[in-house]
Parts: sequence; C-alpha cells; structure tokens
Amino acid sequence: MAAVATPHPHPNLPSLPTLPKKRLPAGQPRDWYETYNRQLKAMRLAIALLHSGVYTPDRATDGRIRTAAAQIGVHEPSATTCRLVRALVARGTPS
Repeated sequence: MAAVATPHPHPNLPSLPTLPKKRLPAGQPRDWYETYNRQLKAMRLAIALLHSGVYTPDRATDGRIRTAAAQIGVHEPSATTCRLVRALVARGTPS
C-alpha cells in the first residue's frame, strides 16, 4: 500500500475544497491509468501554481513545480509531468 503524502500548509497556496475521489474504471491498459493519473497530478500542480501567482510557462520551472508539489503534498513530479504542467499553465493564461 502506498503512503499518502500529507499536505503542508503554505501561505501562498490557499486551501481549496476538493471533490471526493471516484474509483477508476476496470479493464483499461496500464498505460491508460498512468496517463490518467499523470494528468490529474499535472492539473493539481497547475492549479497550485496559478493560485500562487505563476501565470506563464517560462516562470513554471521544474524547481518551482517540484516545490509546489511538496507544498500541496503530492509526490515529486517527473520531467514529463513538469512539461505537462507548463502546457496547462500556458492554456490557462488569458489571451
């Protein structure tokens, strides 16, 4: 059983309500689950960065993303997840 990281309160990252978790559908290939979970993690990190004032992908460095991950209580993201976070931050900026 994997250990759950406990979130650390941080003044720049407000505590936000979350939706209850749902079970994932059974019978999907392993890659599907990995991609789905990576997308969820990237979304959480992108939201945390946007709430902390990081609005552009060039300010969302790997170090800043990994610091946000530690602050909100998720495992350290990979380089692939960091790229996905930057893509989400870029899509979240107003045109």
